[in-house]
Amino acid sequence: MQGIKFDEDGLVPAIAQDARTGQVRMLGYMNEDAVRATMETGALHFYSRSRQKLWKKGESSGNVHHVVDIRHDCDGDTLLVQVNPDGPTCHTGADTCFDDGLIHQVEGSHGAYRDLLSSLAAVIADRHENPAEGSYTSYLFREGLDKIDKKIGEESAEVIIASKNADDQAVAMESADLIYHLLVMLEARDVPVDAVLDELRKRRGGHSSPE
Repeated sequence: MQGIKFDEDGLVPAIAQDARTGQVRMLGYMNEDAVRATMETGALHFYSRSRQKLWKKGESSGNVHHVVDIRHDCDGDTLLVQVNPDGPTCHTGADTCFDDGLIHQVEGSHGAYRDLLSSLAAVIADRHENPAEGSYTSYLFREGLDKIDKKIGEESAEVIIASKNADDQAVAMESADLIYHLLVMLEARDVPVDAVLDELRKRRGGHSSPE
């Protein structure tokens, strides 16, 4: 417990963050027992203020959150817990408890899209690391970059055809296919999605991309 400053109720706020995507999953509270149980078992534990008891995240749903790293901030009064979740975090079935309730979004920001792309990239990365029988994504990785690049070319052509036919729904669907295959290529080349988004942001900030 060295370095952790618990409040007068013996609690410390703990932010659960997806270790792979960086997505903030939830905010909970830990007491000493919760911190100890988390470290000893490797599974995320919190203290329920409403029920006044220790609880294991995913105990009833099966969506256990496996802890990768725990650290406190510079003041020691907040914990950041990086996890690999077995499934959704929120009781609503959403990946994150911050999926709804947008209060304000800065014009031009792409935080929500970053989360969406990062989540999809995480699934693609998992298919790369843990090939699944019957998975199209795993099939692409088995075939290699030549196959992946060929699919990108084919999907690009499909986008152009849909655009020429003035079919908005087809444009959206074919564009989604193209983006998916681009994400597969990025994973195969070990280029993080954030590198692409950061490049777009730099170009936007430097006005080197079209307005």
